[in-house]
Amino acid sequence: MHDHGNARSGEHTRDHARHGNRRHGGGAERITVIRPSRLKRTISGTAVGNMMEWYDFGIFAFLVPTISQVFFAGQGSGSVVATFTMFAAAFVARPIGGMIFGPLGDRLGRRRVLAITMITMACGTLGIGLIPSYEAIGFWSPLLLLLGRLVQGFSTGGEYAGAMTYLGEHSPDTRRGFLTSWLEFGTLSGYVLGAAVATTVTTVVPEQALLSWGWRIPFLVAGPLGLIGLYVRTRLEESPAFEQQTGRHDTSEGDRRAGDTGSESSAPDSSEPPRRSVREQFRDTVIKPWRPLLVCIGLVVTYNVVNYTLTQYFPTYLSEEVGLPATPALLIVLGVMVVLIAIIPFGGRLSDRIGRNPILYTGCGLVVVASVPAFLLVNAGGYLAAFAGTLLIGLTLLCFNSTLPSTLPALFPVDVRYGTLAIAYNVATSVFGGTTPLIASSLVAGTGNPIVPAFLLIAAGIIGAISVVFTREKARRPLPGSPPSAANEEEARQLAEERRSAD
Repeated sequence: MHDHGNARSGEHTRDHARHGNRRHGGGAERITVIRPSRLKRTISGTAVGNMMEWYDFGIFAFLVPTISQVFFAGQGSGSVVATFTMFAAAFVARPIGGMIFGPLGDRLGRRRVLAITMITMACGTLGIGLIPSYEAIGFWSPLLLLLGRLVQGFSTGGEYAGAMTYLGEHSPDTRRGFLTSWLEFGTLSGYVLGAAVATTVTTVVPEQALLSWGWRIPFLVAGPLGLIGLYVRTRLEESPAFEQQTGRHDTSEGDRRAGDTGSESSAPDSSEPPRRSVREQFRDTVIKPWRPLLVCIGLVVTYNVVNYTLTQYFPTYLSEEVGLPATPALLIVLGVMVVLIAIIPFGGRLSDRIGRNPILYTGCGLVVVASVPAFLLVNAGGYLAAFAGTLLIGLTLLCFNSTLPSTLPALFPVDVRYGTLAIAYNVATSVFGGTTPLIASSLVAGTGNPIVPAFLLIAAGIIGAISVVFTREKARRPLPGSPPSAANEEEARQLAEERRSAD
């Protein structure tokens, strides 16, 4: 076994050191060792950047009543509908962003594209905070608002799938569930931060000042946040899987010696691989992996129906249908999100031990079984019952947001992972996630039954269970197209020994 990266006692492992160049099925297979210090930087950089992105994307929803008065003055009740239309516009742009940023990430690298999405989102959010009101420039005001939301949605189309891919490729096989769960930690933290800033501003700033300048504060904060996020992400390194696939890292002397022993060297060629045409990349990204792409869409549909029911629909549902005041209704949802933030990493760690699929099956089963009781509990009356019912919905969501960041990237090979995942994720989110609040509210309005949104969740749970049936268990296994990865030298040696014994 060749120990590259100075495996001797007291010396540090290089980030992408290779271990165990032994024959498996006729070719040498390496084990990538991820240095802990770089892994911490990767997790923090990805999660913090993701938090800032979702702060930017979420504050719009929390300021809908104020924005409707600023940009659609004089339209009465239609102003809120128009503002929600602007909110939905971002979901139209998300698949476009996924179709552009995803394949671009497979060509240029994950790190570069994630830096681009970070600054693009910050520019879109900051731009919204600088738009003059309707009273100042007339119809140009909502038109510029639409442009800002499209920029936000375009950026988001490349952000989350890229962050999942990047963090998943950096994680050791035995800890991928735990480490990638921090991505959702960042997402929910961004939502909570956005809600906290928006609620503070609307509570502290007088109404006239709020309509004049106060509403801009949460959006203008995106400027410095974006610079911080950009700084953090430019300090990150490219993922080992992408470097190995494209041959863009330096080949060590030890790897060259391994190739001279008579075995086929697994070190990638240092020359740039030939570029695929747009048609070839579309074929490889969408047509060839159609089965895992459909599985991905099914899983994302279930996740996002539950996610947007909790984060976007429930604040309105608790106030409009249950009859709670708006601020307590929002605080109940935020309280549940804080609980989820605290326990998401434990769900990810559990998936490393027992597998992703058992937790996903549990989530789908809870959605089917617990949705009606949750809505009945919410409508029972009182703050405690409302919190308990909302928490029950949140616990079903936990089964998905603690495991999907490690499950979805493992569906696709490394050369199309970012692109296929971005397209599948954003199409499912736009068609099903973004429309969930509208469908749920329409069902209540059409039937007069406040429990009926539970059946929307049940349908999503059934779709998810079917998708899990076709999902191969990937816990503690290498990502497709990538060599095994270990958290440290000792784990790499043990893994190499196990593989040698198995042969």
